[in-house]
Amino acid sequence: MEQVYASGMAAKLRSQWDRDEGLGQNHNAVKFQGQDFESLRARCLQSRSLFEDSLFPCASSSLGFNELGPRSSKTQGVRWMRPTEICTRPQFIVDGATRTDICQGALGDCWLLAAIASLTLNDNLLHRVVPHGQDFGGQYAGIFHFQFWQYGEWVEVVIDDRLPVKDGKLLFVHSAEGGEFWSALLEKAYAKLHGCYEALSGGSTSEGFEDFTGGVTEMYELRKAPSDLYSIISRAVERGSLLGCSIDVSTQICYVHFFDYVIENTVVYRGNMTKLVRIRNPWGEIEWTGAWSDNSREWESVDRSVRGRLQNRSEDGEFWMSFSDFLREFTRLEICNLTADALEANQQKKWSSAVYQGEWRRGSTAGGCRNFPATFWINPQFKIDLQHPDTAGQSDCSFLVALMQKDRRKKRKEGKDMETIGFAIYEYVGRSGIHLKRDFFLTHGSSARSELFINLREVSSRFQLPAGEYIIVPSTFEPQKEGDFVLRVFSEKPANSEELDDDVTAELPAESQLDESQIDAGFKSLFRQLAGEDMEISATELQTILNRIISKHKDLKTDGFGPEACRTMINLMDTDGSGKLGLAEFHVLWEKIKRYLTVFRQFDLDKSGTMSSYEMRMALEAAGFKLKNHLFQLIILRYTEADLTVDFDNFVTCLVRLETMFSEYSQIKSHFIGHIHMAIRCLMRV
Repeated sequence: MEQVYASGMAAKLRSQWDRDEGLGQNHNAVKFQGQDFESLRARCLQSRSLFEDSLFPCASSSLGFNELGPRSSKTQGVRWMRPTEICTRPQFIVDGATRTDICQGALGDCWLLAAIASLTLNDNLLHRVVPHGQDFGGQYAGIFHFQFWQYGEWVEVVIDDRLPVKDGKLLFVHSAEGGEFWSALLEKAYAKLHGCYEALSGGSTSEGFEDFTGGVTEMYELRKAPSDLYSIISRAVERGSLLGCSIDVSTQICYVHFFDYVIENTVVYRGNMTKLVRIRNPWGEIEWTGAWSDNSREWESVDRSVRGRLQNRSEDGEFWMSFSDFLREFTRLEICNLTADALEANQQKKWSSAVYQGEWRRGSTAGGCRNFPATFWINPQFKIDLQHPDTAGQSDCSFLVALMQKDRRKKRKEGKDMETIGFAIYEYVGRSGIHLKRDFFLTHGSSARSELFINLREVSSRFQLPAGEYIIVPSTFEPQKEGDFVLRVFSEKPANSEELDDDVTAELPAESQLDESQIDAGFKSLFRQLAGEDMEISATELQTILNRIISKHKDLKTDGFGPEACRTMINLMDTDGSGKLGLAEFHVLWEKIKRYLTVFRQFDLDKSGTMSSYEMRMALEAAGFKLKNHLFQLIILRYTEADLTVDFDNFVTCLVRLETMFSEYSQIKSHFIGHIHMAIRCLMRV
């Protein structure tokens, strides 16, 4: 267990060092599946061969698993062809990327295509996803690369340019002209990232927004819009956010998408200030025809200079409408707030942000929502310190919390989909920076929470709370649901935040090493019977003794102590190095096991003879051990049964090993005090 924990911590340290050195930023993206574009292209150019990607092969597995599976009629007769085989003069991008480059094929990924279309309106954002210098010219080697934001870091995805074709036409995304291929290749790279094309079917445009920018999205149902929505839109525009709105056109989750930087303005109309919004439909086909549309009479009553600046009479998909009509006609507004690295250098207003990686694991950190008070407290916990109110003289601080579950599209092949997720926020008063326990949540109500627990990739909400310290607890709705997540906290003013976790400590009761003359005569007599002629107890003898004794306790469930556990106990108590226990050593072990038995019965709350995993965590703390989440997860993996229960022998074995680990660490620390952390850091870098 110690070795696994050490290797896990080493991986975390290496990952942190890599991030500190810039890995995962857009200019230094992580190489997806270890593939480096420049070296692969150079190798192909040197060998005068075209790249063939073995990690995303031209096979049915790359198309899908159900509707696009090998037996589907949609995939019958599909061939994989390079653009050079599809037309005589293929182009990567012609006269810049435009919305006409994005025509949907036989895949339900209109959410993705709408997000791609929004990229064509901003060259800076587009070329973060679609790097410059790619074409079918002199450096062509059948290889292309794209970059996507994934769960806190940018990832570079390499693909070959073999595209699925059916009946002579591209099966999926294609350009209206037919000879431009950047959008089809971008879609292929995104499909590779998620395992196959079919994994892209169905979704929210905000997901594409975020994966193309690294931003964080908040969603508003316009039928119940907050009273300050216009102000929220204004501040979002100041920060360069991407904004999108949609209309539900039927009960069949079908959307007509309109996307733009929704730019707000006010005009004087008949003596009153009227709020307007400008909307651009990236498909360029449908426009609003009501009040404030291109040719409406309302413009005639507006000052000529204002009308000249705002009115647009061309059929280009861009139009104005009043804010009140916008709220009535549209269903949903999505705002993708960009992080500082995605904004223009001269952008004045920027969010302060923090990103945390976390995980829910059965038995250790998957506690479910507040409906399950016995386990809710074991979820990961994060503290945010709001010190700076939005405006002088007021107490409220604005911030946005976004909880995103990771890699769920990839798991669709396994029959898994999104978990139902959400979070709660608690005021943090008079506590030290440790993981809060069950009693806190039984006696304190939440200050705020996500609006819904829902099975979306991300749940986000904007809050205004008085300055102070707060705890964010992300969770699945039900306990024991496993998954990885990213928690992001965005605040309008700088705010400190951190993950709460216990320090690894052992506060064990002092053990009195009695002289043999001080030991009770009855215990001495028992020892003579157990130890035999050599008056020492070996690991084999200890196993026999413990299993004989434990069998008499009918209230305890146990599989019996194994040889390994008994050897560990001998190693812990063997002070003279004989490999066996003498009378005094056995007496200390005996008292220790009696203490363990008391703790076990105390936390076997339902008197089942076993402990649940969360009872185990409380029992470990009562026995003197405080452990970080990661170490406790390893303990649960090692010492619980399939139903996540812990029997008595595993409980004792775990405690003995923890004592051994802390004892050995204390000895090492005493010899290398001042050098141990430096030594670990150097070893991790090798």
